[in-house]
Amino acid sequence: MTSEKETAPILKYYVSGNWKESNSKDLHPVFNPSTGAILAQVPYASREEVNEAVESSQKSFPNWSTMPILERVKYLFKMKQVFEDKLEELASLNSENHGKTILESRGDLRRAIDNIDSAIAVAYTLSKGETLDQIASGIDESMVKEPLGVFAIICPFNFPLMIPFWFIPYAIVLGNTLVVKPSEITPFPMDGAMKIIASEVKLPPGVLNIVHGGRETVESLISNKDVKGVAFVGSTPVAKQVYKLAGEHGKRALVNGGAKNSIVVMPDADLGSAIPAIVSSFFGNAGQRCLAGSNLVALGKVHDDLLSKFTSAAKKMKIGHAFEEDVDMGPVVSKSAKERISSNIEKGVVEGAKLIIDGRSLRIDKYPDGFYLGPTIFDEVTPDMSISRNEIFGPVASTIQTNSLDEAIELINRGTEFGNMASIFTTSGRNAREFRLRVNAGNIGINIGVASPAANFPFGGRKDSFYGTLHAQIDTVDFFTDKKITIARW
Repeated sequence: MTSEKETAPILKYYVSGNWKESNSKDLHPVFNPSTGAILAQVPYASREEVNEAVESSQKSFPNWSTMPILERVKYLFKMKQVFEDKLEELASLNSENHGKTILESRGDLRRAIDNIDSAIAVAYTLSKGETLDQIASGIDESMVKEPLGVFAIICPFNFPLMIPFWFIPYAIVLGNTLVVKPSEITPFPMDGAMKIIASEVKLPPGVLNIVHGGRETVESLISNKDVKGVAFVGSTPVAKQVYKLAGEHGKRALVNGGAKNSIVVMPDADLGSAIPAIVSSFFGNAGQRCLAGSNLVALGKVHDDLLSKFTSAAKKMKIGHAFEEDVDMGPVVSKSAKERISSNIEKGVVEGAKLIIDGRSLRIDKYPDGFYLGPTIFDEVTPDMSISRNEIFGPVASTIQTNSLDEAIELINRGTEFGNMASIFTTSGRNAREFRLRVNAGNIGINIGVASPAANFPFGGRKDSFYGTLHAQIDTVDFFTDKKITIARW
């Protein structure tokens, strides 16, 4: 009998303006997490196929980089319009392969479009250089920002479309060419987006190429002599490897790692408005985002009321198929992710934390093979427990009670190696200001559950959540260009 995997279509790679069948026999299934069904097979590209994609980008670079920027930006206007027109189609692909709710996928696409908008603005503003006449007698000096060449973009599974577009529109409007490697777990959305771009935006061949694969594909990209730099988003262990390899090969690197984000709730907080934001932070996207809440830090007497309201709201969440409009949370991305998160929940029990809600007991009768976990809440978590320190990346909340804001800030700054986001809920301006000034994290929320920067701001990150000097989104203007200085006397 023919298996489901054997009949699933094999994704192609995109190079030099053409879709090509991979010669690789290293095939991996791509799943629909809501049902457990196999959508496709993804081939892990050979080094030769990676080199082919890089060579295509390298060949297209001279013409693309010298095209007037006001001509390049027209492709972004077209891309923006196409994404607006195809938003529902792309959102459906996103939810089908990732498992996030269709509402969340629409939000992802809106963020991707925001970055195309921001890159269009870059073409008219931040791409410009500077000139200063008469820096000395008879001498003028000028600076221009020049594109560098081919860049590699290595994408994570949790935002298959939004995160690639933290980089793609900026890189190409500034005159660079790209090889993008989607996540091997969620390659479907980027495959669909590239088909739309190829057929309707019609970028010149080689400007944007797609290859699939895992670790060896990434290593082949970074070590290729024609690749000038790499932008990566993923787990911290892999981020460290990518940053190290980029350094060994003399490449620019913008590397985002994992997270362990704390949300502090003060006794003076307005819980009526805070609870919905906190629930969304911990359990939105099934907890699979680098800005998700992970540690719920309750100060003093607010603990009991906060935990009661938080638990009640979590129990009311509807968990189900990503395409159902009234679903609050979909499945986690894969069977292995479910097993890993479940193992962390068990570890919390063994460590002595009090399990208030156990998401492992959830069953969706209509979709018995889906990768479902319900919201999980621990209480009586202490800072020395692994569930309070290590990234779980799932719908798991660890409640920690502290006695002062100083103690909460110390927990955030010293309790984990991560520094992506931290938020505080308070009605006190003094508390908010102290928090903002003293917390060592790249994105700070004040009465905000998910402190996600707008496209025209950099996406912050510190400690083991980020490696490099320039951040995603607007900071990539300097990542994808180099400054050339001319000093002239006539």
